[in-house]
Amino acid sequence: MINQLVEQIQKKEAPIVVGLDPMLSYIPDFIKKEAFEEFGETLKGASNAVWQFNKAIIDSTADLIPAVKPQIAMYEQFGVEGLIAFQKTVDYCKEKGLIVIGDIKRGDIGSTSTAYAVAHLGETKVGSKSYAAFGEDFVTVNPYLGSDGVLPFVEVCKEHQKGIFILVKTSNPSSGEFQDQKVDGTPLYELVGRKVAEWGEQCMGDKYSEIGAVVGATYPEMGKILRKLMPKTYILVPGYGAQGGKGADLVHYFNSDGLGAIINSSRGIIAAYKQEAYQKFGSQCFADASRQAVIDMREDIHSALAAK
Repeated sequence: MINQLVEQIQKKEAPIVVGLDPMLSYIPDFIKKEAFEEFGETLKGASNAVWQFNKAIIDSTADLIPAVKPQIAMYEQFGVEGLIAFQKTVDYCKEKGLIVIGDIKRGDIGSTSTAYAVAHLGETKVGSKSYAAFGEDFVTVNPYLGSDGVLPFVEVCKEHQKGIFILVKTSNPSSGEFQDQKVDGTPLYELVGRKVAEWGEQCMGDKYSEIGAVVGATYPEMGKILRKLMPKTYILVPGYGAQGGKGADLVHYFNSDGLGAIINSSRGIIAAYKQEAYQKFGSQCFADASRQAVIDMREDIHSALAAK
């Protein structure tokens, strides 16, 4: 799967993933009004609004981007109906030829971790038949439980030609409470990064591993260190835009081949119409604002890499 991701990044000249993390507050009133008129102010109504919002953004940006990253919690908050919207979003993105990174941040031990991996990347056996439950191409994984929590995902990746991105240094302000703590003089995030590189050797694509890492845009100096520690690891970089990251901060996440990183922007793209820079589009043309935000993000990254 990593080969396909790299191919799409090169084809579209866009190391960008759009985070489909919809909150109701991001969704224009006219979409919510239509959904509530049909389904009421219910979980089903909210989930339908989410789906219609996602669909419009996907239609407007699919030709520009290689991948999307739906955050499952934004759907789970609406219960079963929300998970239906999540599934419809995953399926529609794949119909559009997009690679889907399920942002699920799961990690447990033994059979539980295997069940998570099977649900999102593999196939569930029912009698004599097998079914892909959610069917993402990659998922994010929390390594806090160690190899017991990660290796079941690795095995499913091998079996089904899928991939994972393991949390190494996250973009949130309090990440350092644990991730920056030193073990025998070495920050924990560096130890995790070395382990990710080790696991990655078991699951190589042509040049990069199917086992990637999550390293936040908000910590560029740490990203620079981790890039050197994990030369064959693709890095998923959250924190661009709304969280403060910009193209100039991200050049060291890339290898000399111009590859090795894919940058995520969520509300900076899907709620772009709410930003002053894109207010001219208005809420009715929110998807056009999202498209322009992708174009601007691509130019920002290209300019930064060109000046590297």
